[in-house]
Amino acid sequence: MRKLENKIALVTGGTSGIGKATAQEFIEQGATVIITGRYADTVNETLKELGGNAIGFVSDASNLSSIKDLAEQIKQKTGKVDVLFVNAGYGKFAPIEQIDEAHFDEQFNVLVKGTLFTVQAILPLMGEGGSVILNTSVVTEKGMQGASVYSAAKGAVKSFVKTFAAELSARKIRLNAVSPGPINTAFFNKTGMNEEQINGFAGAVLPQVPMGRFGTSEEIAKTVTFLASEDASFIHGTEIYVDGGMVQF
Repeated sequence: MRKLENKIALVTGGTSGIGKATAQEFIEQGATVIITGRYADTVNETLKELGGNAIGFVSDASNLSSIKDLAEQIKQKTGKVDVLFVNAGYGKFAPIEQIDEAHFDEQFNVLVKGTLFTVQAILPLMGEGGSVILNTSVVTEKGMQGASVYSAAKGAVKSFVKTFAAELSARKIRLNAVSPGPINTAFFNKTGMNEEQINGFAGAVLPQVPMGRFGTSEEIAKTVTFLASEDASFIHGTEIYVDGGMVQF
């Protein structure tokens, strides 16, 4: 039997990169997958690629009203969620001197507020045996130039792993996190860096990865699927690094 047979899974930020790869993997493992994205055109295009076992909604993870609307739409459409992957988000990078309030608010709204209130809104649709996976990052373990706000926001998400897990234990809902290292995605296109800066950043990061390469979205997706499945039935409150050994050496 496939790992997620007959499960309903929600992947926020499921129109590109890690989210899209995870949605594809979930479907291959038997799940009906709900994806979200901020724009109708990208949601619709992704649904065409994912096929008949995918459902999509336009939703903004930084907006509390939008998150509540999403939960209501899912309740009406499927009535439940078995697996929640809170993936929506992106990084913006700037040195200390260039950080402004808008930069700070944008990152904390989508990554911290978005994660907290997405979990809160979807939990009433989840029952015993459910699984929640958060998306953290190795930036919480590394001092990376220009990443102070992004790292702080992801640090808050990392703190949710243990506190949320403690609260959900009595409900028999497992909560864990996947912590990606450098991954080949379109992530950097949203950072505000130009091509030269992106290339410089990538060149500086690659030597820190013992395996000598960037990872793939599919490698993250397989780890998320493991955490979502009964293969991880005794894993709770844990963060799994998928980073080619970057934070271990």
